Amino acid sequence: MNLDQQKSILTIALLAAFADGNKDDAEREEIRRIAQSLAGDAGMADLPRIYQDVLLRRTSVQAAVQALSDPMHRQLAYEMAVCVCDVDGRQTAAEREFLNGLKAALQLSAPQTDAFDREADAIVDVAEKAVPLSVPVSAPIAVPVATAAAAPSSALDAELDKSILNYALLNGALELLPQSWASMAIIPMQVKMVYGIGKAHGVELDQGHIKEFIAAAGVGMTSQYLEQFGRKLLGGLLGKAAGRTIGGLGSAATGMAFSFATTYALGQVAKRYYAGGRVMSTAMLRDTFQNLLGPAKQMQSQYLPQIQQKAATLDAGKIMAMVRGA
Repeated sequence: MNLDQQKSILTIALLAAFADGNKDDAEREEIRRIAQSLAGDAGMADLPRIYQDVLLRRTSVQAAVQALSDPMHRQLAYEMAVCVCDVDGRQTAAEREFLNGLKAALQLSAPQTDAFDREADAIVDVAEKAVPLSVPVSAPIAVPVATAAAAPSSALDAELDKSILNYALLNGALELLPQSWASMAIIPMQVKMVYGIGKAHGVELDQGHIKEFIAAAGVGMTSQYLEQFGRKLLGGLLGKAAGRTIGGLGSAATGMAFSFATTYALGQVAKRYYAGGRVMSTAMLRDTFQNLLGPAKQMQSQYLPQIQQKAATLDAGKIMAMVRGA
């Protein structure tokens, strides 16, 4: 895949990110930061300009698809757009309209897209059922055995640290998988992690609260997925590389598993937040997350062999079961 083809697919992903028109200023700023970061890492100096063109509607799907003559690249562009639209939950009417227009512009038929659409929908379905969508105001707060009310603080901390590390290893492994839908499971796993941390401290959480907490910490859902996708694309882990095995990823995988660091730092912030009675301000949450992210990024190189080993054991069925909690 050449540079123009990479730019086209990234443009389509950015168009998908803004298709619903509901991104707030913080999320737009995070997407801009990602564009600059990817540009610096890949030597793609005009990627920030592409972001501006998308934001200001100076480009279009029709213009972006011109460089994509290879059917494989067109399929990949569509899959990435679906993932971006699905990453924060059910598609809106505007997102469905965008994807239908994209499918037509890419000249993809229903048989070419139906299987992937079903896979993506399945992840959304499973993720929504894994954690309650809402908790009634009158619902009692359940404190499970051997948690905040029953276990010494040090024992609880150790158990949560182990759980956070396991989630971080898993999400790092998901990011290394060549399948384009695999990264969609990363955010549901982060939601499950925060849910478990809250519950361990006697707080019953629903998806809405958890997603607000993750956003308050500065981890945008759409922007996080765009970064995962961008690094996969520019690192050669997508497109024609999709046929390669995990063992063949080699040095291309090194440093790619940034979701390990994001998940680990997020888990540690959640542990402090719920243990401290949920009194941290948004600014404090973000500062704490950023302060933890640096050390977590250093940790990921230490755990890379375990991340790669875990990635080699994953398949669609196992991923669905883990998101479901089975």
